Amino acid sequence: MSLGLTEIALILVVVLVLFGGKRIPELAKALGKAQYEYKKAKEMLQNEAQDLKDSVEKAVKDEEKKNKE
Repeated sequence: MSLGLTEIALILVVVLVLFGGKRIPELAKALGKAQYEYKKAKEMLQNEAQDLKDSVEKAVKDEEKKNKE
């Protein structure tokens, strides 16, 4: 499902009517900040999950070594 030029234009007109020309830059700035924070939190969670995965893999390898001896 993709948006065509007509649909995008209609959405922009509705946003302009609802919020007015003065508020749109403020809304865009807030949206940009929210997107940045989301990406930052997502990266932090991915890094934390990778660290946890690495720790578990190391513990399993160490346990396997210990059992072989």
